[in-house]
Amino acid sequence: MKKFFLFKNALFGVLFTLLLSNAAIAQESKFDISKDLLLVQLDCKTDIDDLHTSAGLATLLNHPDYKDLNYLAVAGTYGIQEGLYVPPNELMKLAFKSNWADADKEWEASIDIVVSKAMSIIENGGSIWIAEAGQSDFTADWVKKIRTKDPSLKIKDHIHVVQHSDWNESVTEPVKLMYVKTATDYHKIADGNAVGNGTPGLKSDSKVDWESKINNQHLTNVWNTAISLGNKYNGKDGRYLNESVAEGGLDFSDLSEVCYILDLMKIKDADEFFTYFKID
Repeated sequence: MKKFFLFKNALFGVLFTLLLSNAAIAQESKFDISKDLLLVQLDCKTDIDDLHTSAGLATLLNHPDYKDLNYLAVAGTYGIQEGLYVPPNELMKLAFKSNWADADKEWEASIDIVVSKAMSIIENGGSIWIAEAGQSDFTADWVKKIRTKDPSLKIKDHIHVVQHSDWNESVTEPVKLMYVKTATDYHKIADGNAVGNGTPGLKSDSKVDWESKINNQHLTNVWNTAISLGNKYNGKDGRYLNESVAEGGLDFSDLSEVCYILDLMKIKDADEFFTYFKID
């Protein structure tokens, strides 16, 4: 009996370890740069943080490690929140050229662009990883359209959504949020506005020395444009006042989701981000 008891304990321990290992694997990002698509969806309403997030994304894309990364940025993917839009078009064109879509002006056309790209990726064995830098209303609409086109598609196997903000969830149309959480592989990570919670804290209350670490004129122009537009719209006409930016800091907290997708979670804060992506 003693031997049987020890055997049972040992077996239980092995099974428990395997379950924990499988759970950990299931929670890890598995982005495959050779065949997957990174979709960065920015609400741009009413906080100006998505302007800085766009500049942060452009900085990451400029790094040699990500020269082959397949991506699409979409602006205007807002939900049911009130307040004025923060026009990002000047920055989006500068940062991403033609590799972005304008959901604010062309919601349905932007959905069609995403669906077309997503279907092509999936047909070639890849997945779509969404950095939900805003609400999930837009995601719900294009995922439903994909399901209509191919009802047999296993959505959870190919569409992965990453969200970091409780507030973003709270101003998503509830039915659409529930749909996205149920239909897709939905990852909720710790808030990127804070440091020390396991997610890169990419919001600073004071000036960040990014100029000395970006030895690239194009990226310098991108960041200067993002900061200038941010200062122009921050707290204006009833828009949200981002106090960190008002104090001279940066807020690209929504890029924390991209860091999760690309397994860059060891980056601590905004300073470390620029050190990590410094190009001499």
